Amino acid sequence: MPANYQERVSGKYYEELEVGAIYKASITRTVTEMDNTLFSSLTHNMAWLHLDAEYSKDQMFGQRLMNSNFTLSLAASVQVIDLTLGTTVANMGYDQVKFPNPVFAGDTLYVESEVMSKRESKSRQNVGLVEFETRGYNQRDELVVIFRRTSMMIKKSSLETVG
Repeated sequence: MPANYQERVSGKYYEELEVGAIYKASITRTVTEMDNTLFSSLTHNMAWLHLDAEYSKDQMFGQRLMNSNFTLSLAASVQVIDLTLGTTVANMGYDQVKFPNPVFAGDTLYVESEVMSKRESKSRQNVGLVEFETRGYNQRDELVVIFRRTSMMIKKSSLETVG
């Protein structure tokens, strides 16, 4: 671990996260056709509705849809710097994933995460479990993704006893 590790931590420790607090990600992102093509190709998702403009013209939305797994990954990732960088041990799981509105190339997404619950770990004294609800919106304030995830978060108090 680098000597300046603690200086570079930007995430919140377990004790700093309060139930009901909402954290807005500082990163927003306009998604592109290239994002969609690369993500779909890298994950071997060759669905025509992501990659074929001609096919998509005759479908419900009249254009290609962004890969929903890309939307989920982006929403889960843009909040890392503000919320969990250096303070999470592991994600324990994702739950209740929904995509209420489609995402298209050219949409700009922004994300917020709310602390829904937290509890001490029963097996590890240096961490606690935090459940976040993350919501992603487009530039029209339409909800495009919502999910819950449980993360194992480092207790700041455990660092003080180590060093």
